[in-house]
Amino acid sequence: MNASLRKISAYAIGISIASMIISCAGDPMQSGLDPFAPMIFKEGSTEMPLDPPNKSTLQPFYVSQTTVFKFAIDTSSILIGADGVTRYIVVMTNPSGGEQAQYEGIRCDSYQWKLYGNFENTKWVKNPLSSWNTINTKVANRYQAALASGALCNFNNQEKSMNSVLKSLNPNTFTGDTKPSNSMGVVIGY
Repeated sequence: MNASLRKISAYAIGISIASMIISCAGDPMQSGLDPFAPMIFKEGSTEMPLDPPNKSTLQPFYVSQTTVFKFAIDTSSILIGADGVTRYIVVMTNPSGGEQAQYEGIRCDSYQWKLYGNFENTKWVKNPLSSWNTINTKVANRYQAALASGALCNFNNQEKSMNSVLKSLNPNTFTGDTKPSNSMGVVIGY
């Protein structure tokens, strides 16, 4: 019986050592794969659109009471990128009817936007100083904030479903125009 007890304890010690080794190999601090470490953003390549904004697929959206501009997104231009960037063409119309079209991108994880280029003289022109900027929520023409909160982002995650984006852009249900309210539902000044 003494020999079989030694065999069992040898197996138990072997299993203990093997499980310690396996558990160390799966330790994020040992493997270098820390699931809580911040992800490093790597933007994919961005090609400028080939065509001007499509007038038949422009979807107007509400931005704020204080803006004097009108805004519309070309729904046929929306690209939900695998790199976490949603790219789109936006058309801004000033009170006298002048239009400006821009190709932009929004990152939901960092709440930033980037201007890739403008539509000038019947062609797209790249922005040579293109960089990521924080989306400003405290200005009258905060259209990026309206698009991010109303359609392109699901909190701080990129909306991956084109159907959800298009449904959210419906002017009857668009929530980008949601005004800040207190816990009683009373709209507060901003």
